[in-house]
Amino acid sequence: MSMWYKKSSEEIAKELQVNVQGGLTTEEARQRLEKNGPNRLATVKRKSWPERIFAQINNVLIYVLIIAAFVSAFVGEITDAIIIGIVVIINAIVGVIQESKAEEALEALKNMSTPRAVVKRDGQTKEIDSIEVVSGDIVVVGAGSYIPCDIRLIESANLKVEEAALTGESVPVEKDAYTTLNVEEKTIPLGDQKNMLFMSTLVTAGRGTGVVVGTGMNTQIGKIAGMLHTVDEQTPLQKSLAQVGKYLGFAAIGISLLIFLIGMIQGRDLLEMFMIAISLAVAAIPEGMPAIVSIVLAIGVQRMIKQNVIIRKLPAVEALGSVNVICSDKTGTLTQNKMTVTKFFLNGEIQEIADLGRAGAGHEHLMKIFVLCNDATYTKDAETGDPTEIALIVAGVNHGLEKTLLEAELQRVAEIPFDSERKLMTTIHKSEDGYYYMTKGAIDRLLGRCNRIWMNGEVKTLTEADKECILNASHSMSSSALRVLAAAYKLENDVAVEQAEKDLIFVGFVGMIDPPRLEVKDSIALCKSAGIRTVMITGDHKDTAFAIAKDLGIASSDSEVMEGIELDSLEQEKLIETCKKINVFARVSPEHKVKIVQGMKAAGNTVSMTGDGVNDAPSLKEADIGVAMGITGTDVAKGASDMVLTDDNFASIVKAVEEGRNIYKNIKKSIIFLLSCNLGEIIALFFAIIAGWPTPLRSIHILWVNLVTDTFPALALGMDPEEPGVMKEKPRPKKEQLFHGMLPFLLLNGLLIGIITLAAFLIGLKGVTSNVSEELLTHAQTMAFITLSFSQLIHSFNFRSMNQSVFKAGLFKNKLLVYSTLLGVALQVVIVSVGPISELFSVQSLQARDWLIVIGLSLLPLVLNEVVKIVKK
Repeated sequence: MSMWYKKSSEEIAKELQVNVQGGLTTEEARQRLEKNGPNRLATVKRKSWPERIFAQINNVLIYVLIIAAFVSAFVGEITDAIIIGIVVIINAIVGVIQESKAEEALEALKNMSTPRAVVKRDGQTKEIDSIEVVSGDIVVVGAGSYIPCDIRLIESANLKVEEAALTGESVPVEKDAYTTLNVEEKTIPLGDQKNMLFMSTLVTAGRGTGVVVGTGMNTQIGKIAGMLHTVDEQTPLQKSLAQVGKYLGFAAIGISLLIFLIGMIQGRDLLEMFMIAISLAVAAIPEGMPAIVSIVLAIGVQRMIKQNVIIRKLPAVEALGSVNVICSDKTGTLTQNKMTVTKFFLNGEIQEIADLGRAGAGHEHLMKIFVLCNDATYTKDAETGDPTEIALIVAGVNHGLEKTLLEAELQRVAEIPFDSERKLMTTIHKSEDGYYYMTKGAIDRLLGRCNRIWMNGEVKTLTEADKECILNASHSMSSSALRVLAAAYKLENDVAVEQAEKDLIFVGFVGMIDPPRLEVKDSIALCKSAGIRTVMITGDHKDTAFAIAKDLGIASSDSEVMEGIELDSLEQEKLIETCKKINVFARVSPEHKVKIVQGMKAAGNTVSMTGDGVNDAPSLKEADIGVAMGITGTDVAKGASDMVLTDDNFASIVKAVEEGRNIYKNIKKSIIFLLSCNLGEIIALFFAIIAGWPTPLRSIHILWVNLVTDTFPALALGMDPEEPGVMKEKPRPKKEQLFHGMLPFLLLNGLLIGIITLAAFLIGLKGVTSNVSEELLTHAQTMAFITLSFSQLIHSFNFRSMNQSVFKAGLFKNKLLVYSTLLGVALQVVIVSVGPISELFSVQSLQARDWLIVIGLSLLPLVLNEVVKIVKK
């Protein structure tokens, strides 16, 4: 894209072949529209339903299940095939329902274009649809206009544009058509391109005319839209689950082939061995795992709504728990996005605005000028005008000076509007004593027009010492990133506009800033204690950004601050090093934000990015977790995000991180529980085959245990009450495996469950391991089936705490776990006791002695784990 801001209006008119006075002809415009296309943003083709469903089943775990279902149906095990099919369908449905709507980001961007635009065509001014605007058109804008495309100004008068959504600027930007920016060494940030207007920004004051230099995807907004064409990266949990799925898939295939070969060597019936191999494949895979993870995440989403957080993408819930860097936009996220007067200078000293009323009668002199020399309006219900002027009126209201009452007392009779060259505004008001001339503006412009000073109720001659004192105080405020605005007045007998800004009496000045949110400082401190680093990324100036960052505890010295323009020359390695030590990035463009997030991620961080503007959308999408503001956020930002804060409160992110950490822990408990149970099934089957014994479990037994008996406790563990002190732990490393610290626990408990299942089977066989009758085999398989189910139900209580005794952690604290265990026991009793059902499962009723053996063996996982916990202590 050409650097239009560096060129003169004559050069641009020549390059775009346009007559500035008359504009394009209708025919020229039509040809350009046909050549370059309409002035709108490109859209992404939405996924079809088949594509969405395929995305849900496209992993190794599901493929193995589908193969197992087809094989089961082929060999006549229709019940097994139906059950497996139901699992796959449920998982796909849950996934499709919860699928994110990232394409809405581009749709929202497209809809931000203005519906109408005023252009010069054939020498006349006419209104057209904005999609018909073409490069080279002459566009006219005024207060209240949305900019329909990117424009290089050729004329302007007191033009101010609200660009916060694009650049992050807190206040409207003054635009000047006659500024030519000719910097050879570097490009100019968007916020400093004073002679440019950008698509979808808003004119707040003045008027302007310019040449269209970019339409549709060739605008700055279009560049942002192009950045949103990225593939969503997987979260750590998704990566871990995909890895687990691959391991389990390969393990299932490997074990099945091994057992089939062993059976062939042993001379067993090939069809029987084939079914055993399928049973092992089924045993290796926890069929309910994908659905359980989705359900636990979905429940977490409901929980987060109470924390003012709306999750748009399910995996974002767990990814929050691993976040160790929060890149936050300043305006509206860390700050209130509302200019506020915080300090004032009066009677030779700087004071806090809260002390204004105690500054004596002088405060009325100061605030009357700011309230009356003002075009904004303000009530508690509505406000209109420039944010700076609104801030002045609010400060007056807070100290008993209502604008409407003052205007009734001092009626405005004349004015000199503010312009960017004078940087002053003057109003003249009629009073009983004469005419009050009230002027406000930049201190360097106003002080030179004053020859007297109002101090402690008296008007004195303005001395050089006074000027030095005033300028020193002004520099002190400016160094704290406060925007300084000065006030002066004089009283005359008549109205003389041409003499209005001469021989003034200096009164004082105020300092204002977009202040931090009150609760943010504590939230950032909590983040630090949780091992989470907060990085501010803003379009504001370096000094303003650092002042806010220092106040919030984000940065302690200016060495931690960098301007976005400096990022352009950094190589990848240098960028990564920079991202490790810089905590504040100022004057950044959308491309810079993306580059920063990429640098943070390349350094091994799990990155969250918060924002509300259009300019935040690409970085929200690039981050591991994009967090948009629900109240002030644009549709674009919300569409590109993973989660939305309904209260626009940075503190809600911290609550969400805490919730995310708990949810991840619970999901980990559920998965390790399922895998340890499945390992027990594999061990029982594998050792029985190796030893040449009959099969201790049928495939329908394994499916039932995996889908029903295990699933309810796993879900209950997924909703385990939160553990205290979770925010005192450091974030888990990005590459930390799901099994980190849990592998010995998983293997030992899997081995234990497998051994006691085999023990129950052998007891049921009564020592007979060859030429076993069908009735005796059914009895032994029933005992193995019930023991496997009961032992896994009891084993679930070991996950209440990995270190503490279950009795200390609270045996009944998770009531859902208790209920799911009782339900599981009841279902198993029904299966062996009700005739038609027992026939379906190929089991038989047990005697009282058998039940005692089953219960005794099933309690062993809990007893032995309690012993291990005592020994570890």
